[in-house]
Amino acid sequence: MSRSRRRPVKTTGTLPPEGSAAAMGRGHALPVRQWPITLVLAVACAGLAVTWFGDFKYGLLTVGGALLLGAALRLTLPEVGMLAVRSRFTDVSVLTLLGGVIVLLTLVAQPDPWLRLSLLDNVGQLIGRQHR
Repeated sequence: MSRSRRRPVKTTGTLPPEGSAAAMGRGHALPVRQWPITLVLAVACAGLAVTWFGDFKYGLLTVGGALLLGAALRLTLPEVGMLAVRSRFTDVSVLTLLGGVIVLLTLVAQPDPWLRLSLLDNVGQLIGRQHR
């Protein structure tokens, strides 16, 4: 006689990420309780607005800075609410990598890069194009 296996009504065995509790108590409005992610999103939106309406380099530096701010908040605060997605190590690593790449690419963007890397001077030759 075989027993039928039924799926559990509630998911079991999955724990929330460390530090995923709200940063403030239920007596506050949702954006205030979740102030770390609200702050990071506000800075990123400001950066996108600057990119759209002003200088793209300052805007993208602000977007990259928002990701680095998120990494710093995730690293230092015990509870960050919805900013916690995976383990602390994974969240900080991914946010730092993405923020750093955005900042670095913005600094070397043409025309008139703010940071010159000698490796990029001959990038055409690196990808197989002949310089004439």
